[in-house]
Amino acid sequence: MAGSPNVVFVLGPPGSGKGTQCANIVKTFDFVHLSAGDLLRAERSTPGSEYGDLIEGHIRNGTIVPVEITCSLIEKAMKESGKNRFLIDGFPRNRDNLDGWQKQMGDKVKEVYVLLLSCTEEVATERCLKRGQAGSGRSDDNLESLKKRFQTYQKDTMPIIKYYEAKDMVRSIDANCNDKDAIFSEICKLFDEWKS
Repeated sequence: MAGSPNVVFVLGPPGSGKGTQCANIVKTFDFVHLSAGDLLRAERSTPGSEYGDLIEGHIRNGTIVPVEITCSLIEKAMKESGKNRFLIDGFPRNRDNLDGWQKQMGDKVKEVYVLLLSCTEEVATERCLKRGQAGSGRSDDNLESLKKRFQTYQKDTMPIIKYYEAKDMVRSIDANCNDKDAIFSEICKLFDEWKS
């Protein structure tokens, strides 16, 4: 990869709108969107994948896939894209993710900041359940899995957000309102600022 790729991590609880807003950022700011979850789900569905069953077990239980697998899928996707600006969505999710990322990718990329989409558990749960009813095809859009995912987020991901906050690298956006355009206009201000 020519020059260190720029990476913006996108974090937030399940249902905070990470996928929706990443799609907007891709269109407007020419970033490549890499969702750790999507990469894992795609790998799980690949016939003959050596990791498929392992990934499925973690996804169903709301637990976190070993970091080496996630990092190698992210790195492979970056190389294949041929681009230089990446949104990495839903990663790093815990200390093990962060340590693994720093070991495997730390000196290969430039971390721009963490875009944090924050919203309440109530708002996020309602969105995920609606998504599930609309046929999202996600095995984890149900109340039981969501409760586990929220516990995992609070216990494992919040300390990562605190770690980046201590380095002044978190840009937080309130994602509670259902006006996706209003949320995106706030995000645009951040990206415009970064580009200038």
